[in-house]
Amino acid sequence: MAVVLKSAEEIEKMRRAGRVVREVLELVRGHVKPGATTLDLERVAEARIRELGAKPAFKGYHGYPCVLCTSVNSEVVHGIPSKKRILKEGDIVSVDCGAVVDGYYGDAAITVPVGERIAPHTEQLLRVTEASLRAGIAAVKPGATLGDIGAAVQKVVEAHGFSVVRDFVGHGIGVNMHEEPQVPNFGEAGRGMRLRAGMVIAIEPMVNAGKPDVRVLKDGWTAVTDDGSMSAHFEQTVAVTDTGASILTE
Repeated sequence: MAVVLKSAEEIEKMRRAGRVVREVLELVRGHVKPGATTLDLERVAEARIRELGAKPAFKGYHGYPCVLCTSVNSEVVHGIPSKKRILKEGDIVSVDCGAVVDGYYGDAAITVPVGERIAPHTEQLLRVTEASLRAGIAAVKPGATLGDIGAAVQKVVEAHGFSVVRDFVGHGIGVNMHEEPQVPNFGEAGRGMRLRAGMVIAIEPMVNAGKPDVRVLKDGWTAVTDDGSMSAHFEQTVAVTDTGASILTE
C-alpha cells in the first residue's frame, strides 16, 4: 500500500479527531486512582467519545472489544479493560485511545501513575519514554527519514538504560487507523523512507525497564514484557508540514 499524502483540509479533519482523543485521555487521567478498575476508565472514555459526536476507533477493529487499550505495569500494549483489573497505589497504566471524526482517525496514548507514589525507577521510565517521543517528533521535517525518527527515540531511551520494544511500531494514519509507512522506534539516522509534507504518522515509543522482548497473552491481544519488567507507552499523531511537525493530538 502506498503512502497517502493528506491535503490541508484533510489534516484539519484529523486535528478535530485528535482533539477528541486528547480530551478523552485527559478526562480518563483524572479517573486513574487506586481502587478504580480499567473498565471504569473504559466507561468514562466511551461516554465522552460519543458525547463529542465521534466514533471510537478501536472498538470492533479486528474484533477488539473496547474503546480503550489499558495496559498495566508489565503490560506493554493492547490490554483489554476489565472489571477484574483493579488499579493499586504504585501501578502505572498506559491508556491508548483512538477516535474517528468525519471519516478521519486520531490516535494517542499516555502512561499515568496510580496514586501519589510510584517507584523512582518507574517514574524515570515514564519521564524517559515521554522525552523519547518528543525527540522523535523533533526529528520530523520534509526530507528527514523514518530512520531519523527511530534513531532519535532509541538514543534517548538507551542513554538511560531502558530498551525500545521492537515487535510493535508506529504507523501512518488517515482514513484508516493503520496506513503506510510503519514508523519504528529504533533505527539508523539517514536510513529508510523520506518524509514529505502531507504525510501523517503516529509516533509511539513503547519502552521497557528491562529487555525489549515481549509476548502476547492467551487473550490474543495483551502484550507483556517477557521478563516481567515495567513498560510505558506515549503516542501522538503528527502531520509533516513544510516547516516541521504539527501535533494533531494536542
